[in-house]
Amino acid sequence: MINFDSRSKLIAEGRSVDKTVSSLKPELLDQWFPVQQQQYYVSQWMGIGRVGLTKRRAECLVQLWAYLFLKQQFQLGQMPKASLTDLGSLEGLVPCTHREAAELFYSKTERGSDRAAGMMIDRLAALGLIEKKFDGHTICIGIRPLPTTPPPKDPSLPEVLPDAFNPRTDTIPIANLLARNYSWMDKDPSAIAPQKIAKILRCWAQQYPKGMRVLRRCDNLTAVGINILFPVASESEVNFFLPPTKSLYLTTSTEVDPFKIATPGDPDCTSIFVRSWMIDPPYMQRQQMYQFLEDGRKTLVAMQEDFPNLCDIYALAIHPIYEELQPAIGFHKTCQAPQSLLYWTYQPVDRYLALDLKQAVANLKLDLFPSDR
Repeated sequence: MINFDSRSKLIAEGRSVDKTVSSLKPELLDQWFPVQQQQYYVSQWMGIGRVGLTKRRAECLVQLWAYLFLKQQFQLGQMPKASLTDLGSLEGLVPCTHREAAELFYSKTERGSDRAAGMMIDRLAALGLIEKKFDGHTICIGIRPLPTTPPPKDPSLPEVLPDAFNPRTDTIPIANLLARNYSWMDKDPSAIAPQKIAKILRCWAQQYPKGMRVLRRCDNLTAVGINILFPVASESEVNFFLPPTKSLYLTTSTEVDPFKIATPGDPDCTSIFVRSWMIDPPYMQRQQMYQFLEDGRKTLVAMQEDFPNLCDIYALAIHPIYEELQPAIGFHKTCQAPQSLLYWTYQPVDRYLALDLKQAVANLKLDLFPSDR
């Protein structure tokens, strides 16, 4: 850590603390904290393998940390003599407007809006990386401590293969996986309790087992991934054109599923809802992802025997870790909830079946694969 001048020295030299603070412009952060040091901290955050932490979010997190740290030091009259080499922890929360954050996050790109910066801050808070409070006038932010980097993962992960969901043996492992990965949404814990999810999974398996697939370890047969393709009854299709928050079920305390499942043979069933697609992070590697996507495509073809008029696929963009995956495999945004990070994505069945999935996965950034590092 570098040394800082004291407040008394700053005042003795006739310099104003307020003017010093105003000289710290967000867009000039690189002058106070070099890019090389920023990237070091980005790599530290990426190394923890946090679900939902992409490289872009890690960059914004580090920029926010550095800016708030410097801002607090300046306010205390401790102006750095030279560029920072290390970041210290914040003392409490530091005020930060959405305008400051926008200038900070988008200074090297096409300018983003204050709203976009606010959404990034909300996402970092939802991931548990920052603390955010609003007192009615000012947003104040704190940076949570950098977790200890876990030991390197065993490179010899067991082989995994797609398989049918078995409600007798797979329900509890998958319910725990879903609850753990939905926890980033910072909802009421009772709304995403494993026991509630387990009950729903077994209900869906009774209604239409063909659409439920898992990624299964070959050594102990434990399910480490889940894909749920849900054929939607025509009267429920209106939900795809409403704010997605009205269609949440697994992650809320609502007792009534907003989607009714279609009965095999129903000629009016035209839509599939991907109710969940998830792989446990240690198994999130390109080959495993490709295997599971290809299995999903084969499952979709098999479902066309039961629902010959299928033509639309919808999915909710809930998990940050899959934001890069959906556009790579042809999904595009349709409807977003006001004041929410959730949005519907869509693509036609025919185009999905014609997609080169192997190439699509090969083009994905490494940020999506914590086990590839």
